[in-house]
Amino acid sequence: MPSRGCSSTPLSNLSVRLSRYALLVILVAGCDRGSVRAPQSAATNGADRVLVVVNQRSTASEEVGRYYMQRRGIRQSHLVLVDVPVEDDIGPLDFHDKILAPVRAAIDSLPVRIDFIVLTTGVPLRIGGNRGYSVDAHLAGMRLFIPPMVGLDSAWLSTYRNPFFDSQEKFASDRFNMYLVTRLDCAHVGDCLALVDNCLAARASSGPFFFDATAPQIADAAFRAQNATLLAAAAHLLRLGATVLLDTSKKFVAVNVPVMGYVSWGSNDVQFDSTAYHALRFLPGALAETFVSTSGRTFGPAVGGQSRIVDLIGQGVTGVKGYVSEPYTIALAEPEILFDRYLRGFTLAESFYAASRMVLWKDIVVGDPLCAPYATTP
Repeated sequence: MPSRGCSSTPLSNLSVRLSRYALLVILVAGCDRGSVRAPQSAATNGADRVLVVVNQRSTASEEVGRYYMQRRGIRQSHLVLVDVPVEDDIGPLDFHDKILAPVRAAIDSLPVRIDFIVLTTGVPLRIGGNRGYSVDAHLAGMRLFIPPMVGLDSAWLSTYRNPFFDSQEKFASDRFNMYLVTRLDCAHVGDCLALVDNCLAARASSGPFFFDATAPQIADAAFRAQNATLLAAAAHLLRLGATVLLDTSKKFVAVNVPVMGYVSWGSNDVQFDSTAYHALRFLPGALAETFVSTSGRTFGPAVGGQSRIVDLIGQGVTGVKGYVSEPYTIALAEPEILFDRYLRGFTLAESFYAASRMVLWKDIVVGDPLCAPYATTP
């Protein structure tokens, strides 16, 4: 998919730019033509490729980590205990000494290749405060010789990107010199356990996949191009034989059936409806992305602010991408790539990372990295 270029406009400014557009609703449903593949047969496939990180100061972290390891059959030697405050933020030095160093040492000590790192609820989200980078992204790129981007830097963007972006290959850390990091995070422990259960219950489905775009007459070019990715994803999934629901009206809507995939502008839609957002429901294995700057800023209590992915987790989504601080539109997952890879048998982690351009940035991915309901072979 061609690059949209970089936008100097933060996502948080979108609501100022979207107003007074004509209503247009397109709902299209593709028949199931057999292109969607059967589910994976071995639930524990890939367990030796996973490292699990638990914060020993958090009882929730320990409960979630051990539950995941038991359900996935992950060996005790693949568990890393860290000792850090149970807070969203961590300082750069503490991140390096208390999270990155023990994780890297554990990987180096194991006799097998680690491809996936799973962080559990209670492990900090963000390095260095409200505008900081994500812990997850800096673990993912710990072996890359790439400086993190500072602000919106066009020179950086012309030189660097996630090495796995738009990959057609399955992931191997020694091939791409990075790791795919996800987290099992939630507002309540039960929601985290449900993430694991939903992954293991996931089955290949033709959908529906729901894309809530907005009216096409958007003034800002970067936002207009971003909106077009929803239409492109819908068309692509129809070609794959999936059932697609596409809304291009001004109205922010929900559908009355559980969905297998979901992308919207979230609270950046000027017609955002919190009731509709909280009415969304998901099939086991469903993936989601929202074009919202700080959708992953916290998983704890929050008053006001932008819509959050923690709510979608509580509503049953199995995998979702978010951002711990302003990422700009360049960081958002490309929905066409995301669902193309997923339906072609890539894992949850591979699908999100293949769809994401940035590295060492603000991104987080929530879910079991091994979830792959459309895979036909181990």
